[in-house]
Amino acid sequence: MKASALLKPIKLGKYELPNRTFMAPLTRCRADNPQNAATSLMAEYYAQRASAGLIISEGTSISARAVGCINVPGIYTQEQIDGWKLVTDAVHQKNGRIFCQLWHAGRVSHPDFHEGNLPLAPSAINPHDHVFTAEGFKETVIPLAMSRNEIHDTTIDFSKAAKNAIDAGFDGVEIHCANGYLFHQFFTNCSNTRTDEYGGSHENKARFFFETLTAVGSTIGFDRVGVRLNPSFHGFFGITIDRETIPTFEYIAKRLNGYSNLAYAHFTEPYWAVDGVPHAPKEITKHFSAIYQGTMVTNCGFNSERGHRIIVEGYADAVAFGKPYISNPDLVERIAKNAQWQPWDETTFYTPGPQGYTDYKRLAG
Repeated sequence: MKASALLKPIKLGKYELPNRTFMAPLTRCRADNPQNAATSLMAEYYAQRASAGLIISEGTSISARAVGCINVPGIYTQEQIDGWKLVTDAVHQKNGRIFCQLWHAGRVSHPDFHEGNLPLAPSAINPHDHVFTAEGFKETVIPLAMSRNEIHDTTIDFSKAAKNAIDAGFDGVEIHCANGYLFHQFFTNCSNTRTDEYGGSHENKARFFFETLTAVGSTIGFDRVGVRLNPSFHGFFGITIDRETIPTFEYIAKRLNGYSNLAYAHFTEPYWAVDGVPHAPKEITKHFSAIYQGTMVTNCGFNSERGHRIIVEGYADAVAFGKPYISNPDLVERIAKNAQWQPWDETTFYTPGPQGYTDYKRLAG
């Protein structure tokens, strides 16, 4: 195979990156301390993977009200900022770049995380799923439909979190709008039945997101901001696709073109087969690359050959790898040497400690 397109440099926002092999955001639940702060173990983990063109951090809670899972790090206290400084310093010492994924779980949460208060959501609709709490998995509940003030306050929380991320040494942020979490809940009819300016039309369902994107970009610069979208997400966390789903995401993609200096848009291919799902495209990147004109990052199910091909064919500018980066901290080097990729151990994805986290071997020499 000729030199992989995954290894070619790329300009991303204000940065010149050495390759197009990105590390996708991966929840690992290692912030197992009362402060939910990043740790030295996490710094070692991310630094091991610093040869990636860009690391996108695990989902990071923007506020206490955003939390939806145990042992995930936050970016809303000074202790959390200081913890992330350990990580960003370690990555930068190895000449890496790292963005912080800003996350609000919305209704995919539980009162246990909120002193007994209900999780926030666009509408009071239970996703009928489970979340991982300190007492194990618990069933979700009917959330609290957000007031206008709560929506506006959450936009402010995202903006503050973005500033905190830059203060912590991150090179930028990615706004998490995918996988059934808060913004995604606003995008879909199954979770958003509002009749005010935040529900109904495509424009209204996307209003909260664009208000937040504008606030975040105005705070840290749009060339330091990426967004993640998963239009084909279906059948998990109560999210279903209907005839309006893809048109809503098409509306979002078109509007993103108006943010000419946005760092990137990160689209995810289907996590599982959607052949039997009406209104669901099978090839998300190809579909949306015809709409979104900025830097396109794709993710999910790629190997070295498929990643090379989708860049060469012009559908994506970079490929973000998730699970392969768990077990291959030297993924870029393996691609360059056409070396075998190590398998991952799913039993250690979310467990404490270094096993299955920092103990994967690198190529000899």
